Amino acid sequence: MKTFAHRFAHAWLLDGVRTPMVDYCGAFGDISPTDMGIKVARAVIERAGVAASDVDSVITGSMAQADFDAYMLPRHIGLYAGVPLSTPAILVQRICGTGFELLRQAADQIALGYADLALVVGAESMTRNPIAAYNHRTGFKLGAPVGFKDFLMEALIDTAVPVTMIETAENLARLYGISRVDVDRYACRSFELALKAQADGFLAGEIVPVQSETFALAGYHPRGIRLPRKVAQVAQDTHPRPSPVDALAQLRTVYEGGVQTAGNSSALVDGAAGALVASDAYVQRHALKPLARLVGAAAVGVAPEIMGIGPAPAIRALLERCGLSLNDIDLFEINEAQGAQTIAVERELGLDRNQLNVNGGAIALGHPLAATGLRLTITLARELRRRGLRYGVASACVGGGQGMALLVEV
Repeated sequence: MKTFAHRFAHAWLLDGVRTPMVDYCGAFGDISPTDMGIKVARAVIERAGVAASDVDSVITGSMAQADFDAYMLPRHIGLYAGVPLSTPAILVQRICGTGFELLRQAADQIALGYADLALVVGAESMTRNPIAAYNHRTGFKLGAPVGFKDFLMEALIDTAVPVTMIETAENLARLYGISRVDVDRYACRSFELALKAQADGFLAGEIVPVQSETFALAGYHPRGIRLPRKVAQVAQDTHPRPSPVDALAQLRTVYEGGVQTAGNSSALVDGAAGALVASDAYVQRHALKPLARLVGAAAVGVAPEIMGIGPAPAIRALLERCGLSLNDIDLFEINEAQGAQTIAVERELGLDRNQLNVNGGAIALGHPLAATGLRLTITLARELRRRGLRYGVASACVGGGQGMALLVEV
């Protein structure tokens, strides 16, 4: 297993926001991830109280090419958010760990002196994943198969093994003795905690409501968001719902004899998240009060067929590099790609469930791939601050056999 772990040199998470996460084929279904990204970029700049003209670097993530101008996503997010014309932009990709990679690269750029203030944005439209063909550029041969396939469905298969992402969770369920009842109980908890966080207003504190609007840029064509005709605004996540264990138990498993169902796996949603990362010098110069300090990050490789265990070695590598132990960590956010996968990580590390995903997770809220790591980090930092705690770790497994983890301090 290869690991990549290091501590950051005084990088600060100034603030972060996200859109609501909206169910697949829902109210965000016609919105480009670029426009969702512009929305959160503008919102986080306004919330942090900084000038868009101060942004030195734009770092973005989006997995699927969900629009014909997808190549321009990083540049358009920056420009329509108001950053200087001279500020460069880049797209990075680590599948489900992309949101963490954005923060890691921002911290690295600050440490290397490339930037004092970086804008990071993860935006994902699961709905707009294309129906694609890769073998028709030279034309159609008589009688040959017409190779259009569902990109979203095919992308969930690791062809090296081959296994689907659900099958990797089933492999972990067998390895760790995780039952269907265990997974349904865990999923029920995720929904209950998300509904509570929604009802008490905690989640609203990180959400920017979305409505139809135009993003103007002097000298260039306008962009914008258009919601369905009868939807004036979307202000909260749409997937959380009462999900008692007995109701979850009625759902059919994806694979016969398995434990994973549609109800105890991460929800398909569309959404975006954005954050600002700043240097010590920038924070001091502008007398800012950051949300949290980015302490360190780690990425590791694991066997593809059990990719879901990735957070466990990533967290261990991260804590070793930062000179901390599991006992030093007050809260954990681990992406709930599948229920069995999260339980396997919990058991492998010996975590106290009362410290894990205390506002619900991706089973209830959803998993918009490139935005997830940012969402986890923002939620974690806000909860640490609310509870008056110090250290938190956010982590996710990564398809293909990786894990990534990020340490924050409040």
